[in-house]
Amino acid sequence: MIFDKYKSILITKMKNQLTGWFDNNEQASIENRDVYRFLHSIKGTSGTLELDLLYSISSELLAKVENRKSPWSIQELRDFLNGLMEISYEYEHFHEEIGKTPDLRDGDAPLIQIIDDDISLLIFLKDKLESKGWMVIANTTAEKAIEQYYNMHPDCIIIDINLPEQSGFEVLSVIQKHTNRAFIPKIMCSIKTDRESRIEAYKKGADDFIEKPIDVEEFLIRVERHLERKKIFDQSVLIDELTQVYNRKFLKDSYSRFISDMARLNSNGTIAVLDIDYFKRVNDTYGHIVGDKVRMEFAQFLKRSIRSTDTLFRYGGEEFVILFQRATETEIKEVLERMLEEFSQIDFKDGEQTFRLTFSAGIYRIENKEIGLHSAIKTADEALYLAKESGRARVETANKLKISKATKQLNVSIVDDDALIRSILINIFSSLEFDNISLDVKAYEDGMQFLDSDRLTQNGIHFLILDGIMPVMDGLEILQIVKKSQHRNNVHVLMLTGRKSENDIAEALKLGADDYVTKPFSLTELQARIVRLIKRMV
Repeated sequence: MIFDKYKSILITKMKNQLTGWFDNNEQASIENRDVYRFLHSIKGTSGTLELDLLYSISSELLAKVENRKSPWSIQELRDFLNGLMEISYEYEHFHEEIGKTPDLRDGDAPLIQIIDDDISLLIFLKDKLESKGWMVIANTTAEKAIEQYYNMHPDCIIIDINLPEQSGFEVLSVIQKHTNRAFIPKIMCSIKTDRESRIEAYKKGADDFIEKPIDVEEFLIRVERHLERKKIFDQSVLIDELTQVYNRKFLKDSYSRFISDMARLNSNGTIAVLDIDYFKRVNDTYGHIVGDKVRMEFAQFLKRSIRSTDTLFRYGGEEFVILFQRATETEIKEVLERMLEEFSQIDFKDGEQTFRLTFSAGIYRIENKEIGLHSAIKTADEALYLAKESGRARVETANKLKISKATKQLNVSIVDDDALIRSILINIFSSLEFDNISLDVKAYEDGMQFLDSDRLTQNGIHFLILDGIMPVMDGLEILQIVKKSQHRNNVHVLMLTGRKSENDIAEALKLGADDYVTKPFSLTELQARIVRLIKRMV
Protein backbone atom coordinates (compact mmCIF):
# COMPACT_ATOMS: atom_id res chain seq x y z
CA MET A 1 0.00 0.00 0.00
CA ILE A 2 1.09 3.55 -0.70
CA PHE A 3 0.81 4.53 2.96
CA ASP A 4 2.85 1.61 4.38
CA LYS A 5 6.09 3.59 4.54
CA TYR A 6 4.44 6.45 6.39
CA LYS A 7 2.58 4.13 8.75
CA SER A 8 5.93 2.64 9.78
CA ILE A 9 7.38 6.12 10.33
CA LEU A 10 4.39 7.04 12.52
CA ILE A 11 4.64 3.88 14.61
CA THR A 12 8.39 4.37 15.07
CA LYS A 13 7.74 7.94 16.18
CA MET A 14 5.15 6.71 18.69
CA LYS A 15 7.46 4.03 20.08
CA ASN A 16 10.40 6.40 20.45
CA GLN A 17 8.32 8.94 22.35
CA LEU A 18 6.74 6.31 24.65
CA THR A 19 10.12 4.70 25.33
CA GLY A 20 11.64 8.08 26.06
CA TRP A 21 8.97 8.81 28.65
CA PHE A 22 8.84 5.43 30.37
CA ASP A 23 12.54 4.53 30.26
CA ASN A 24 13.80 7.79 31.75
CA ASN A 25 14.61 7.08 35.38
CA GLU A 26 15.48 10.72 36.04
CA GLN A 27 12.07 12.06 34.98
CA ALA A 28 9.42 11.91 37.72
CA SER A 29 6.55 13.49 35.77
CA ILE A 30 5.48 14.56 32.27
CA GLU A 31 3.91 17.92 31.53
CA ASN A 32 0.37 17.69 30.16
CA ARG A 33 1.17 20.05 27.28
CA ASP A 34 3.73 17.49 26.01
CA VAL A 35 1.15 14.71 26.20
CA TYR A 36 -1.38 16.93 24.39
CA ARG A 37 1.06 17.75 21.57
CA PHE A 38 1.95 14.06 21.19
CA LEU A 39 -1.67 12.93 20.93
CA HIS A 40 -2.60 15.83 18.65
CA SER A 41 0.16 14.79 16.25
CA ILE A 42 -0.87 11.12 16.32
CA LYS A 43 -4.51 12.00 15.69
CA GLY A 44 -3.72 14.21 12.71
CA THR A 45 -1.33 11.78 11.03
CA SER A 46 -3.39 8.64 11.67
CA GLY A 47 -6.45 10.29 10.18
CA THR A 48 -4.51 11.19 7.03
CA LEU A 49 -3.14 7.63 6.73
CA GLU A 50 -6.61 6.11 7.22
CA LEU A 51 -5.64 4.28 10.43
CA ASP A 52 -9.16 4.38 11.79
CA LEU A 53 -8.66 2.63 15.14
CA LEU A 54 -5.54 4.65 15.97
CA TYR A 55 -7.39 7.82 14.98
CA SER A 56 -10.34 6.88 17.21
CA ILE A 57 -8.16 6.05 20.24
CA SER A 58 -5.97 9.14 19.95
CA SER A 59 -9.08 11.34 19.53
CA GLU A 60 -10.63 9.91 22.67
CA LEU A 61 -7.41 10.35 24.67
CA LEU A 62 -6.90 13.86 23.36
CA ALA A 63 -10.36 14.90 24.57
CA LYS A 64 -9.47 13.67 28.06
CA VAL A 65 -6.25 15.68 28.33
CA GLU A 66 -7.48 18.88 26.69
CA ASN A 67 -8.52 20.64 29.89
CA ARG A 68 -6.03 19.02 32.26
CA LYS A 69 -3.60 21.35 34.05
CA SER A 70 -1.56 19.04 36.26
CA PRO A 71 1.43 16.99 35.11
CA TRP A 72 1.32 13.17 34.79
CA SER A 73 3.18 10.69 36.95
CA ILE A 74 5.02 8.01 34.97
CA GLN A 75 2.73 5.19 36.13
CA GLU A 76 -0.40 7.26 35.57
CA LEU A 77 0.65 8.09 32.01
CA ARG A 78 1.67 4.49 31.32
CA ASP A 79 -1.81 3.31 32.27
CA PHE A 80 -3.44 6.08 30.25
CA LEU A 81 -1.49 5.35 27.05
CA ASN A 82 -1.53 1.57 27.31
CA GLY A 83 -3.74 1.19 24.21
CA LEU A 84 -1.27 3.14 22.09
CA MET A 85 1.64 1.01 23.37
CA GLU A 86 -0.14 -2.20 22.40
CA ILE A 87 -0.93 -0.87 18.91
CA SER A 88 2.71 0.17 18.51
CA TYR A 89 3.93 -3.30 19.41
CA GLU A 90 1.39 -5.20 17.27
CA TYR A 91 2.05 -3.10 14.17
CA GLU A 92 5.83 -3.10 14.51
CA HIS A 93 6.05 -6.89 14.75
CA PHE A 94 3.15 -8.13 12.68
CA HIS A 95 2.42 -5.27 10.24
CA GLU A 96 -1.23 -6.24 10.45
CA GLU A 97 -4.07 -3.83 9.88
CA ILE A 98 -4.20 -1.78 13.05
CA GLY A 99 -7.34 -2.54 14.94
CA LYS A 100 -7.47 -6.29 14.24
CA THR A 101 -7.74 -8.06 17.59
CA PRO A 102 -7.00 -11.81 17.81
CA ASP A 103 -9.56 -14.00 19.51
CA LEU A 104 -8.83 -14.72 23.14
CA ARG A 105 -8.52 -18.40 23.83
CA ASP A 106 -10.47 -20.14 26.52
CA GLY A 107 -8.79 -19.62 29.87
CA ASP A 108 -9.55 -23.25 30.70
CA ALA A 109 -8.06 -24.63 27.48
CA PRO A 110 -6.51 -28.12 27.81
CA LEU A 111 -2.87 -28.24 28.88
CA ILE A 112 -0.64 -30.61 26.90
CA GLN A 113 2.85 -31.64 28.00
CA ILE A 114 5.44 -32.64 25.37
CA ILE A 115 8.60 -34.47 26.48
CA ASP A 116 11.16 -34.81 23.66
CA ASP A 117 14.86 -34.00 23.33
CA ASP A 118 14.54 -33.21 19.61
CA ILE A 119 14.22 -29.46 20.06
CA SER A 120 13.31 -28.76 16.41
CA LEU A 121 10.43 -31.23 16.53
CA LEU A 122 9.39 -30.03 19.99
CA ILE A 123 9.11 -26.41 18.82
CA PHE A 124 7.26 -27.48 15.67
CA LEU A 125 4.72 -29.63 17.55
CA LYS A 126 4.22 -26.94 20.21
CA ASP A 127 3.33 -24.40 17.50
CA LYS A 128 0.96 -26.83 15.77
CA LEU A 129 -0.82 -27.82 18.98
CA GLU A 130 -1.17 -24.22 20.15
CA SER A 131 -2.64 -23.27 16.77
CA LYS A 132 -5.59 -25.45 17.85
CA GLY A 133 -6.17 -23.26 20.90
CA TRP A 134 -4.50 -25.62 23.39
CA MET A 135 -1.77 -24.63 25.82
CA VAL A 136 1.52 -26.55 25.61
CA ILE A 137 4.42 -26.91 28.03
CA ALA A 138 7.58 -28.53 26.75
CA ASN A 139 10.47 -30.44 28.31
CA THR A 140 13.67 -31.98 26.98
CA THR A 141 14.78 -33.85 30.12
CA ALA A 142 13.03 -36.49 32.20
CA GLU A 143 13.73 -34.99 35.64
CA LYS A 144 12.27 -31.58 34.80
CA ALA A 145 9.36 -33.19 32.96
CA ILE A 146 8.34 -35.29 35.95
CA GLU A 147 8.58 -32.30 38.29
CA GLN A 148 6.53 -30.15 35.94
CA TYR A 149 3.93 -32.88 35.51
CA TYR A 150 3.25 -32.86 39.26
CA ASN A 151 3.19 -29.06 39.45
CA MET A 152 1.12 -28.25 36.36
CA HIS A 153 -1.31 -31.23 36.10
CA PRO A 154 -1.47 -31.56 32.29
CA ASP A 155 -4.52 -32.98 30.53
CA CYS A 156 -2.49 -34.99 28.00
CA ILE A 157 1.13 -36.15 27.86
CA ILE A 158 3.20 -36.81 24.72
CA ILE A 159 6.48 -38.65 25.42
CA ASP A 160 9.36 -39.67 23.16
CA ILE A 161 10.87 -43.06 23.98
CA ASN A 162 14.49 -41.96 23.51
CA LEU A 163 15.36 -39.34 26.12
CA PRO A 164 18.74 -38.51 27.69
CA GLU A 165 19.45 -39.98 31.14
CA GLN A 166 16.05 -41.70 31.45
CA SER A 167 14.04 -43.37 28.71
CA GLY A 168 10.47 -42.40 27.93
CA PHE A 169 9.45 -45.79 29.34
CA GLU A 170 10.96 -44.88 32.71
CA VAL A 171 9.23 -41.49 32.72
CA LEU A 172 5.95 -43.16 31.86
CA SER A 173 6.40 -45.65 34.71
CA VAL A 174 6.95 -42.86 37.24
CA ILE A 175 3.94 -40.90 36.00
CA GLN A 176 1.77 -44.00 35.89
CA LYS A 177 2.30 -44.52 39.63
CA HIS A 178 0.58 -41.19 40.11
CA THR A 179 -2.11 -41.60 37.44
CA ASN A 180 -3.14 -45.21 38.05
CA ARG A 181 -6.47 -43.94 39.41
CA ALA A 182 -6.82 -41.02 37.04
CA PHE A 183 -7.48 -40.73 33.34
CA ILE A 184 -4.76 -38.66 31.71
CA PRO A 185 -4.12 -39.68 28.09
CA LYS A 186 -0.50 -40.66 27.52
CA ILE A 187 0.90 -40.84 23.98
CA MET A 188 4.27 -42.42 23.19
CA CYS A 189 6.23 -41.32 20.08
CA SER A 190 9.24 -43.02 18.52
CA ILE A 191 11.04 -43.95 15.33
CA LYS A 192 11.14 -47.44 16.86
CA THR A 193 7.87 -48.99 15.76
CA ASP A 194 8.68 -52.64 16.33
CA ARG A 195 6.19 -54.87 18.11
CA GLU A 196 8.27 -55.08 21.32
CA SER A 197 8.48 -51.28 21.70
CA ARG A 198 4.76 -50.83 21.17
CA ILE A 199 3.86 -53.59 23.64
CA GLU A 200 6.28 -52.16 26.22
CA ALA A 201 4.69 -48.71 25.83
CA TYR A 202 1.20 -50.07 26.44
CA LYS A 203 2.42 -52.12 29.41
CA LYS A 204 3.85 -48.95 30.97
CA GLY A 205 0.50 -47.18 30.67
CA ALA A 206 0.48 -45.55 27.21
CA ASP A 207 -2.93 -44.96 25.65
CA ASP A 208 -1.59 -44.47 22.15
CA PHE A 209 1.59 -44.96 20.09
CA ILE A 210 2.55 -42.62 17.22
CA GLU A 211 5.46 -43.35 14.93
CA LYS A 212 8.02 -40.85 13.73
CA PRO A 213 8.22 -39.11 11.32
CA ILE A 214 4.88 -37.76 12.44
CA ASP A 215 1.95 -37.17 10.11
CA VAL A 216 0.91 -33.82 11.60
CA GLU A 217 -2.71 -33.89 10.44
CA GLU A 218 -3.24 -37.38 11.87
CA PHE A 219 -1.33 -36.44 15.03
CA LEU A 220 -3.57 -33.44 15.75
CA ILE A 221 -6.73 -35.46 15.17
CA ARG A 222 -5.58 -38.23 17.52
CA VAL A 223 -4.64 -35.75 20.24
CA GLU A 224 -8.01 -34.03 19.85
CA ARG A 225 -9.83 -37.36 20.20
CA HIS A 226 -7.92 -38.14 23.42
CA LEU A 227 -8.80 -34.71 24.85
CA GLU A 228 -12.46 -35.21 23.94
CA ARG A 229 -12.47 -38.60 25.71
CA LYS A 230 -10.89 -37.05 28.79
CA LYS A 231 -13.48 -34.26 28.85
CA ILE A 232 -16.33 -36.79 28.68
CA PHE A 233 -14.69 -38.90 31.38
CA ASP A 234 -14.14 -35.93 33.69
CA GLN A 235 -17.75 -34.82 33.31
CA SER A 236 -19.09 -38.27 34.15
CA VAL A 237 -16.94 -39.03 37.19
CA LEU A 238 -18.00 -37.79 40.63
CA ILE A 239 -15.21 -39.35 42.72
CA ASP A 240 -11.70 -37.90 42.86
CA GLU A 241 -9.42 -40.66 41.58
CA LEU A 242 -6.57 -40.04 44.01
CA THR A 243 -8.35 -39.49 47.33
CA GLN A 244 -11.59 -41.42 46.67
CA VAL A 245 -13.81 -38.61 47.98
CA TYR A 246 -16.18 -36.45 45.92
CA ASN A 247 -14.55 -34.13 43.39
CA ARG A 248 -15.22 -30.43 42.77
CA LYS A 249 -17.46 -31.20 39.76
CA PHE A 250 -19.95 -32.79 42.13
CA LEU A 251 -19.67 -29.90 44.58
CA LYS A 252 -21.88 -27.55 42.53
CA ASP A 253 -24.87 -29.90 42.49
CA SER A 254 -24.33 -30.86 46.13
CA TYR A 255 -24.24 -27.22 47.18
CA SER A 256 -27.57 -26.55 45.46
CA ARG A 257 -29.17 -29.41 47.41
CA PHE A 258 -27.41 -28.20 50.56
CA ILE A 259 -29.01 -24.75 50.22
CA SER A 260 -32.41 -26.24 49.35
CA ASP A 261 -32.35 -28.43 52.46
CA MET A 262 -31.41 -25.45 54.62
CA ALA A 263 -34.37 -23.46 53.24
CA ARG A 264 -36.81 -26.36 53.50
CA LEU A 265 -35.82 -27.28 57.09
CA ASN A 266 -35.08 -23.69 58.15
CA SER A 267 -31.76 -24.95 59.51
CA ASN A 268 -28.16 -23.77 59.71
CA GLY A 269 -25.38 -24.76 57.36
CA THR A 270 -21.65 -24.12 57.36
CA ILE A 271 -18.99 -24.51 54.69
CA ALA A 272 -15.34 -25.19 55.56
CA VAL A 273 -12.20 -25.04 53.41
CA LEU A 274 -9.19 -27.01 54.71
CA ASP A 275 -5.60 -27.05 53.49
CA ILE A 276 -2.56 -29.09 54.62
CA ASP A 277 0.12 -26.81 56.07
CA TYR A 278 3.51 -26.63 54.32
CA PHE A 279 2.52 -29.37 51.91
CA LYS A 280 5.09 -28.24 49.33
CA ARG A 281 7.83 -29.19 51.80
CA VAL A 282 6.52 -32.76 51.77
CA ASN A 283 6.88 -32.95 47.98
CA ASP A 284 10.30 -31.27 48.03
CA THR A 285 11.63 -33.44 50.88
CA TYR A 286 10.05 -36.85 50.31
CA GLY A 287 8.86 -36.74 46.71
CA HIS A 288 5.50 -36.55 45.00
CA ILE A 289 4.61 -40.21 45.57
CA VAL A 290 4.76 -39.64 49.32
CA GLY A 291 2.85 -36.38 48.81
CA ASP A 292 0.05 -38.31 47.10
CA LYS A 293 -0.08 -40.79 49.99
CA VAL A 294 -0.39 -37.89 52.45
CA ARG A 295 -3.31 -36.42 50.50
CA MET A 296 -5.02 -39.82 50.39
CA GLU A 297 -4.60 -40.37 54.13
CA PHE A 298 -5.72 -36.82 54.92
CA ALA A 299 -8.88 -37.29 52.85
CA GLN A 300 -9.71 -40.58 54.55
CA PHE A 301 -9.04 -39.03 57.97
CA LEU A 302 -11.51 -36.23 57.19
CA LYS A 303 -14.06 -38.69 55.87
CA ARG A 304 -13.87 -40.77 59.06
CA SER A 305 -14.11 -37.68 61.27
CA ILE A 306 -17.28 -36.06 59.90
CA ARG A 307 -20.91 -37.15 60.21
CA SER A 308 -22.76 -39.13 57.56
CA THR A 309 -24.92 -36.05 56.91
CA ASP A 310 -21.86 -33.94 56.05
CA THR A 311 -20.16 -34.10 52.65
CA LEU A 312 -16.45 -33.98 51.81
CA PHE A 313 -14.96 -32.86 48.48
CA ARG A 314 -11.44 -32.57 47.15
CA TYR A 315 -11.35 -29.03 45.81
CA GLY A 316 -7.85 -29.13 44.33
CA GLY A 317 -4.29 -30.06 45.28
CA GLU A 318 -4.25 -30.51 49.05
CA GLU A 319 -7.35 -28.35 49.58
CA PHE A 320 -10.69 -29.86 50.66
CA VAL A 321 -14.22 -28.52 51.18
CA ILE A 322 -16.76 -29.82 53.70
CA LEU A 323 -20.47 -28.97 53.73
CA PHE A 324 -21.78 -29.31 57.31
CA GLN A 325 -25.55 -29.78 57.59
CA ARG A 326 -27.50 -28.32 60.51
CA ALA A 327 -24.46 -26.92 62.29
CA THR A 328 -23.47 -23.50 63.55
CA GLU A 329 -20.15 -21.82 63.05
CA THR A 330 -19.19 -22.25 66.72
CA GLU A 331 -20.00 -25.97 66.67
CA ILE A 332 -17.95 -26.57 63.51
CA LYS A 333 -15.00 -24.58 64.85
CA GLU A 334 -14.90 -26.86 67.89
CA VAL A 335 -15.18 -29.98 65.70
CA LEU A 336 -12.38 -28.89 63.38
CA GLU A 337 -10.09 -27.90 66.24
CA ARG A 338 -10.59 -31.35 67.73
CA MET A 339 -9.86 -32.92 64.32
CA LEU A 340 -6.73 -30.76 64.00
CA GLU A 341 -5.42 -32.01 67.33
CA GLU A 342 -5.98 -35.64 66.28
CA PHE A 343 -4.45 -35.17 62.83
CA SER A 344 -1.33 -33.51 64.23
CA GLN A 345 -0.57 -36.72 66.17
CA ILE A 346 -0.52 -38.98 63.09
CA ASP A 347 2.90 -40.28 62.07
CA PHE A 348 3.56 -40.31 58.32
CA LYS A 349 6.42 -42.53 57.19
CA ASP A 350 8.82 -42.60 54.28
CA GLY A 351 11.12 -45.55 54.77
CA GLU A 352 12.77 -45.00 58.14
CA GLN A 353 11.84 -41.30 58.26
CA THR A 354 8.78 -40.17 60.22
CA PHE A 355 7.08 -36.78 60.06
CA ARG A 356 3.91 -35.07 61.27
CA LEU A 357 1.65 -32.49 59.68
CA THR A 358 -1.10 -30.02 60.55
CA PHE A 359 -3.83 -28.31 58.60
CA SER A 360 -5.49 -24.90 58.57
CA ALA A 361 -9.18 -24.23 58.03
CA GLY A 362 -11.54 -21.38 57.26
CA ILE A 363 -15.27 -21.67 57.96
CA TYR A 364 -18.28 -19.64 56.97
CA ARG A 365 -21.85 -19.92 58.28
CA ILE A 366 -24.23 -19.40 55.39
CA GLU A 367 -26.88 -16.93 56.53
CA ASN A 368 -28.22 -15.87 53.15
CA LYS A 369 -29.82 -18.72 51.25
CA GLU A 370 -29.24 -16.77 48.01
CA ILE A 371 -25.44 -16.85 48.28
CA GLY A 372 -23.79 -18.78 45.45
CA LEU A 373 -21.14 -21.47 45.77
CA HIS A 374 -18.37 -19.25 44.44
CA SER A 375 -19.08 -16.52 46.99
CA ALA A 376 -19.39 -19.00 49.86
CA ILE A 377 -16.06 -20.67 49.06
CA LYS A 378 -14.37 -17.32 48.51
CA THR A 379 -15.47 -16.12 51.94
CA ALA A 380 -14.39 -19.35 53.67
CA ASP A 381 -11.13 -19.17 51.71
CA GLU A 382 -10.42 -15.71 53.09
CA ALA A 383 -10.76 -17.11 56.60
CA LEU A 384 -8.44 -19.98 55.62
CA TYR A 385 -5.73 -17.61 54.46
CA LEU A 386 -6.16 -15.55 57.56
CA ALA A 387 -5.42 -18.76 59.47
CA LYS A 388 -2.33 -19.27 57.31
CA GLU A 389 -1.12 -15.73 57.89
CA SER A 390 -1.74 -16.07 61.64
CA GLY A 391 0.66 -18.98 61.98
CA ARG A 392 -1.15 -22.02 60.50
CA ALA A 393 -2.43 -25.07 62.41
CA ARG A 394 -5.56 -23.15 63.36
CA VAL A 395 -9.20 -22.62 62.46
CA GLU A 396 -10.57 -19.17 61.64
CA THR A 397 -14.18 -18.09 61.11
CA ALA A 398 -15.38 -15.63 58.51
CA ASN A 399 -18.57 -14.41 60.20
CA LYS A 400 -17.18 -13.03 63.45
CA LEU A 401 -13.93 -11.61 62.14
CA LYS A 402 -13.42 -8.55 60.02
CA ILE A 403 -11.33 -10.04 57.26
CA SER A 404 -9.25 -7.96 54.99
CA LYS A 405 -8.80 -9.77 51.71
CA ALA A 406 -6.26 -12.39 52.78
CA THR A 407 -4.29 -13.50 49.75
CA LYS A 408 -1.50 -15.58 48.40
CA GLN A 409 1.41 -13.41 47.33
CA LEU A 410 2.63 -13.82 43.74
CA ASN A 411 5.77 -11.81 43.03
CA VAL A 412 6.04 -11.07 39.31
CA SER A 413 9.44 -9.92 38.04
CA ILE A 414 9.82 -8.71 34.45
CA VAL A 415 13.40 -8.57 33.16
CA ASP A 416 13.61 -7.08 29.66
CA ASP A 417 15.78 -4.33 28.19
CA ASP A 418 12.92 -3.09 25.96
CA ALA A 419 11.09 -0.34 27.85
CA LEU A 420 7.98 -0.71 25.70
CA ILE A 421 7.73 -4.45 26.43
CA ARG A 422 8.23 -3.80 30.15
CA SER A 423 5.46 -1.19 30.16
CA ILE A 424 3.06 -3.42 28.22
CA LEU A 425 3.70 -6.38 30.55
CA ILE A 426 3.22 -4.19 33.62
CA ASN A 427 -0.15 -3.11 32.26
CA ILE A 428 -1.15 -6.69 31.42
CA PHE A 429 -0.53 -7.75 35.01
CA SER A 430 -2.20 -4.61 36.36
CA SER A 431 -5.39 -5.60 34.52
CA LEU A 432 -5.50 -9.13 35.96
CA GLU A 433 -7.64 -10.09 38.93
CA PHE A 434 -7.56 -13.42 40.75
CA ASP A 435 -9.46 -14.57 43.80
CA ASN A 436 -7.13 -14.62 46.83
CA ILE A 437 -4.01 -13.87 44.80
CA SER A 438 -2.16 -10.61 45.30
CA LEU A 439 0.20 -9.62 42.48
CA ASP A 440 3.33 -7.64 43.27
CA VAL A 441 4.79 -6.62 39.90
CA LYS A 442 8.26 -5.13 39.39
CA ALA A 443 10.24 -4.58 36.21
CA TYR A 444 14.01 -4.55 35.64
CA GLU A 445 15.90 -3.39 32.58
CA ASP A 446 18.77 -5.86 32.97
CA GLY A 447 19.76 -9.01 34.85
CA MET A 448 22.22 -7.39 37.20
CA GLN A 449 19.59 -4.94 38.39
CA PHE A 450 17.23 -7.85 39.09
CA LEU A 451 19.80 -9.99 40.93
CA ASP A 452 21.11 -7.06 42.98
CA SER A 453 17.56 -6.29 44.15
CA ASP A 454 17.33 -9.47 46.30
CA ARG A 455 13.84 -9.84 44.86
CA LEU A 456 13.80 -13.62 45.34
CA THR A 457 14.09 -13.29 49.13
CA GLN A 458 10.56 -11.86 49.32
CA ASN A 459 7.87 -14.12 50.74
CA GLY A 460 5.45 -15.75 48.31
CA ILE A 461 5.60 -17.53 44.98
CA HIS A 462 7.77 -16.01 42.26
CA PHE A 463 6.90 -15.71 38.57
CA LEU A 464 9.86 -14.55 36.50
CA ILE A 465 9.53 -13.35 32.89
CA LEU A 466 12.94 -13.24 31.22
CA ASP A 467 13.96 -11.84 27.87
CA GLY A 468 16.37 -14.25 26.22
CA ILE A 469 18.70 -11.65 24.71
CA MET A 470 19.83 -8.65 26.76
CA PRO A 471 23.02 -6.66 27.15
CA VAL A 472 25.29 -7.24 30.17
CA MET A 473 23.58 -10.52 31.14
CA ASP A 474 21.18 -12.49 28.97
CA GLY A 475 18.13 -14.40 30.15
CA LEU A 476 19.86 -17.80 30.11
CA GLU A 477 22.57 -16.55 32.47
CA ILE A 478 19.94 -15.19 34.87
CA LEU A 479 17.97 -18.46 34.65
CA GLN A 480 21.08 -20.48 35.44
CA ILE A 481 21.82 -18.38 38.54
CA VAL A 482 18.18 -18.52 39.73
CA LYS A 483 17.92 -22.29 39.31
CA LYS A 484 21.13 -22.82 41.30
CA SER A 485 19.93 -20.62 44.16
CA GLN A 486 18.22 -21.74 47.34
CA HIS A 487 14.98 -20.22 46.01
CA ARG A 488 14.85 -22.40 42.86
CA ASN A 489 11.86 -24.50 44.00
CA ASN A 490 9.75 -21.39 44.51
CA VAL A 491 10.35 -19.77 41.11
CA HIS A 492 8.38 -20.29 37.90
CA VAL A 493 10.04 -18.97 34.74
CA LEU A 494 8.60 -17.88 31.40
CA MET A 495 11.26 -17.18 28.76
CA LEU A 496 10.79 -14.74 25.87
CA THR A 497 12.84 -16.05 22.93
CA GLY A 498 13.43 -15.38 19.25
CA ARG A 499 11.82 -17.51 16.54
CA LYS A 500 15.16 -18.89 15.33
CA SER A 501 16.71 -19.43 18.75
CA GLU A 502 16.36 -23.22 18.90
CA ASN A 503 19.56 -23.61 20.88
CA ASP A 504 18.43 -20.97 23.37
CA ILE A 505 15.06 -22.69 23.78
CA ALA A 506 16.74 -26.05 24.34
CA GLU A 507 19.10 -24.53 26.89
CA ALA A 508 16.29 -22.67 28.66
CA LEU A 509 14.23 -25.86 29.04
CA LYS A 510 17.31 -27.78 30.18
CA LEU A 511 18.07 -25.14 32.82
CA GLY A 512 14.53 -25.34 34.20
CA ALA A 513 12.32 -22.79 32.42
CA ASP A 514 8.65 -23.69 32.82
CA ASP A 515 7.61 -22.34 29.45
CA TYR A 516 8.74 -20.16 26.57
CA VAL A 517 7.05 -17.72 24.20
CA THR A 518 8.64 -16.81 20.90
CA LYS A 519 8.93 -13.21 19.76
CA PRO A 520 7.09 -11.55 18.19
CA PHE A 521 4.04 -12.62 20.16
CA SER A 522 0.42 -11.59 20.16
CA LEU A 523 -0.25 -9.55 23.28
CA THR A 524 -3.71 -11.05 23.64
CA GLU A 525 -2.29 -14.57 23.40
CA LEU A 526 0.48 -13.71 25.86
CA GLN A 527 -2.06 -12.44 28.38
CA ALA A 528 -4.14 -15.60 28.00
CA ARG A 529 -1.04 -17.77 28.53
CA ILE A 530 -0.01 -15.80 31.62
CA VAL A 531 -3.50 -16.23 33.12
CA ARG A 532 -3.46 -19.97 32.50
CA LEU A 533 0.05 -20.37 33.95
CA ILE A 534 -0.84 -18.45 37.10
CA LYS A 535 -3.99 -20.51 37.63
CA ARG A 536 -1.94 -23.70 37.30
CA MET A 537 0.99 -22.65 39.48
CA VAL A 538 -0.85 -21.04 42.43
